[in-house]
Amino acid sequence: MTKIGIVLSGGGIRGIAHLGVLKAFINAGIQFSHVSGTSAGSIVGAFYAAGIDPEEALHIFIKTKLLRFVRPALGNLGLMNIEHTADLLKSYFPHDKIEDLKIPLTIAATNFSEGSLEYFDRGPLIRAIQASCCIPGIFKPIMINDQMYVDGGVLNNFPVEPLLKDCDFIIGSSCNHLNPVKKITKITSLVTRAAIMSINKDMEEKAKFCNVMVEPKDMGSINIFDMAKAETIYWLAYEETLKTIKNNPVLRELSL
Repeated sequence: MTKIGIVLSGGGIRGIAHLGVLKAFINAGIQFSHVSGTSAGSIVGAFYAAGIDPEEALHIFIKTKLLRFVRPALGNLGLMNIEHTADLLKSYFPHDKIEDLKIPLTIAATNFSEGSLEYFDRGPLIRAIQASCCIPGIFKPIMINDQMYVDGGVLNNFPVEPLLKDCDFIIGSSCNHLNPVKKITKITSLVTRAAIMSINKDMEEKAKFCNVMVEPKDMGSINIFDMAKAETIYWLAYEETLKTIKNNPVLRELSL
């Protein structure tokens, strides 16, 4: 039996695209034996690995309004505290252990104290998700074993490496595609676009290890906190995945 892995990029609310991607593959009869994700990709990956249907996970994101679990941070290491998301995540991951999930999951996070990339594939699930999603400067760093951890995307926004050893076929899902632009009028748009371009350059190199890439067009122009676009993001990604399956003979064969 072919072991199929999927790598899910980071991207804030754009990560909901991964839910659409996963749902399309499920509907086509394609299941994954291993998931690897960073930031938003780690949350989506955890839901999938726990056996929660992607469309149900979409409704969870919309219904719970995840950002309302964020609280102001005390001190000067972040504007907000992400730790209160544990109150929500415990409802869906009561065992809180990565190794207890239904399929293997690897979560990428940045050890800010050591300046190194770390992969979590065992141990507390919720803490690893929080660390992987902890955007530096926005969220206060997450402490694990007296070490500061921040967003995995700082060092690896497309963690394909954990899949290389155990998977026969690898699918990449990226939610940061940028369309060409002729003019930018806001400094925030300039900085954001530059950051995404840097992330995408690294992703392009790692995409070479994937047999198939799914990358919905212009997803990178959506603000990472724009929850109002959740359903739009989901269905755009779903449709893009259906096209990818239709146009790829190997995927068509796997889906039979």
